[in-house]
Amino acid sequence: MSDFLSMLSRPLHPLSAHWVVAPILLPLFTGAMMLLMREERRRIKAAINIGSTFLGLLLSVALLLWVDDQGTVGSIGIYLPGNWQAPYGIVLAVDRLSAMMLVLASTVALGSVVFAAARWHRAGVHYHPLFQFQLMGLCGAFLTADLFNLFVFFEILLAASYGLLLHGSGRLRVKAGLHYIAINLGASSLFLIGVSMLYGVTGTLNMADLAQKIPLVADADRGLLHASAAILAVAFLAKAAIWPLNFWLVPAYSTATAPVGALFAIMSKVGIYTILRLWTLLFSAEAGASAAFGGHWLVAGGLATLAFGAIGMLGSQKLGNLAGFAVIVSSGTLLAAIGFGQTGLTAGALYYLLSSTLAASALFMLVDLVERWRNAGASIAPHELSDDAPFLSATLEYEAGMNLDDEEEILIGKAIPAATAFLGLGFMCCTLLLTGLPPLSGFVGKFAILSALLNPLGLGVAGGSAPGLAGWTLLVMLITSGLLGLIAMSRAGIRHFWAAHDRGVPQLRLAEGLPVAGLLLACMLLTVQAGSVMRYVQATADSLHTPASYIEAVMGAQPRLSPAAAAAPKATP
Repeated sequence: MSDFLSMLSRPLHPLSAHWVVAPILLPLFTGAMMLLMREERRRIKAAINIGSTFLGLLLSVALLLWVDDQGTVGSIGIYLPGNWQAPYGIVLAVDRLSAMMLVLASTVALGSVVFAAARWHRAGVHYHPLFQFQLMGLCGAFLTADLFNLFVFFEILLAASYGLLLHGSGRLRVKAGLHYIAINLGASSLFLIGVSMLYGVTGTLNMADLAQKIPLVADADRGLLHASAAILAVAFLAKAAIWPLNFWLVPAYSTATAPVGALFAIMSKVGIYTILRLWTLLFSAEAGASAAFGGHWLVAGGLATLAFGAIGMLGSQKLGNLAGFAVIVSSGTLLAAIGFGQTGLTAGALYYLLSSTLAASALFMLVDLVERWRNAGASIAPHELSDDAPFLSATLEYEAGMNLDDEEEILIGKAIPAATAFLGLGFMCCTLLLTGLPPLSGFVGKFAILSALLNPLGLGVAGGSAPGLAGWTLLVMLITSGLLGLIAMSRAGIRHFWAAHDRGVPQLRLAEGLPVAGLLLACMLLTVQAGSVMRYVQATADSLHTPASYIEAVMGAQPRLSPAAAAAPKATP
């Protein structure tokens, strides 16, 4: 396996710096090419979309292996698209964090597009070009090293997401889509205001240059600096679904088509990524009077989001809403853990980010299969048009004929169809992953966070400091949210898989089952390779909390000379 991975990264070495821009250019050209094709050629578009996304995944994995093979400073790949030195030109940078997010986004996207090719891509127009443009925005946001281009890539991915969310049309999708567009336009406005104020105080938008100039800001301007950072943070936190700015997420994600909901599982993580990147870079221990600015607010907001998401899961009667609140629980856990500013907690949070995103994406697709099974192929379940729970009356009582004991007698001795078993096992795996129960990667992620809380110095090292009130609160919230999530998902599983009902065997296509199985297998791979993954995320967390290497790599990148200039003899003094 390791030999195969080394072979995969080897072709990048000769032109390594130029490959940094490939994850942006590949979906750009693919999307533009598909715009020129007639809409009726959906099968060809689907094949191109899947092929391009798979190639993007290979590129992302190769970049991850490349940065992981380098030394501390050299583990950051820099590309200057305009051949201008920072901070005057555009800079793209790939380090361990951005490479990890590229692989995660590509994995989720590949599962989503394969699932869509089975059915949902025919529900509207321009699905495949929009999908590729969304990938372009995601990859650009992970790779850019300045705030201006971060805004540009944010707008690209949001513009594509507006079209994807409305794909399939319908009153519920249009209603949720309009709310989604409104909240994101508001957040983008705050983004612009915050960036403008930050530029007014520091005179730069390059992230590494900002990290150098923030400690030098005059005390008279530090209040304005903090205000601009707070406005900027509100924009990112709205996208990261922090409470109370997350009211848009559950209606939008649950009414989107299944492959779009699965792809959107990574969208809130873009906000998390941006906060983690900027907060550890701009307000590190080297930031002088601004060091760790806003950390307490991140912890408090994360805990409130975690509580809101857990209660939301417990109160959800619809599977789509359950998946949406699971995304909110994930965001709350990550924000609270990141806010402590400890490398061990950040490492555990990064592992949890991988597991929870893959599991949430799989759950969105699984929900579509279960709902279709229950509603005989209907695009939108009848109960989605009202507030009634499935198989329950409006008063939450069992309908007549739903006596489980009587039906259990009939089921004894009957074989469970393979498709039903697949749906049930898939739902059980999602339950274990999202609630943090052993033995899958959800448990490993939560265990890493809890162990870092109880002993920040690491396992096997005595003398760790006590967690404190915020730490104990996070510890209790993590355990409690897992318990509430387990109750909610067990209840939903009993209603959909255990309760007897008059319906046939689910009809699943290979293209629908394969992505769900692939994402769940990826979670199992995270579990089997937990040691290697933890070493990677620990190295990522260490580099984030000591950003000197990132600053040195970005500010020290030199423009490449033309062949003629390089061959010209140097002038003697």
